[in-house]
Amino acid sequence: MTSVDEPARPNGRIRDAVRTQAEILDVATQEFARAGYDGARVDEIAARTRTTKRMIYYYFGGKEQLFTAVLERAYTVIREAEQRLDVEHLDPVAAIRKLAEVTFDHHEQHPDFIRLVSIENIHGAEHIAASEKLGKIGSPALDVIRRILAVGQESGLFTADVDAVDLHAMISSFCFFRVANRHTFGALFGRDLTDPDRREHYRAMLGDMVIAYLTAERTAD
Repeated sequence: MTSVDEPARPNGRIRDAVRTQAEILDVATQEFARAGYDGARVDEIAARTRTTKRMIYYYFGGKEQLFTAVLERAYTVIREAEQRLDVEHLDPVAAIRKLAEVTFDHHEQHPDFIRLVSIENIHGAEHIAASEKLGKIGSPALDVIRRILAVGQESGLFTADVDAVDLHAMISSFCFFRVANRHTFGALFGRDLTDPDRREHYRAMLGDMVIAYLTAERTAD
């Protein structure tokens, strides 16, 4: 991280550091999602936060570190939502459906997250790979899925030989595609996947698809 001395505050005002960093991350999230990593400009982020480029460097170290911080916060938001999910009182089928709905709702409500993930994939996930925080952030969320799968498989409700990572991929892929590809899909097939009138249809469809896979009758080899 670049070493930058803390600059003087404009007009002698003392701004709360946590609030300032949160404001920078809010605007940086929008700017990176809009322009991509290469197109985003720290000068523009500074102008929109009513702070200075030097202040951003002081808090984050530079553009690369700022983008990593944006990714870390974006992933933390969805992982915390998953961990807050109270499914212990639900049967395995209802619990998995609830988990799928949480992912569906989050991806719909956070289109910037979808764009950031797409951008990071273009860059070969180099920022995620270099982040110690992001390297650990997925494990707690998978623990929730593992517990649900274990109960469902032990009870005989779930017949699929699937692990938590595969199930997470299955749920996430539908939710991600629906938001990320809405424009191209709409242009090609004349249907808006985020049409509010069809929202509950797709939300239920996701749950039905996942549960059907987990509970389908299977013949022994």
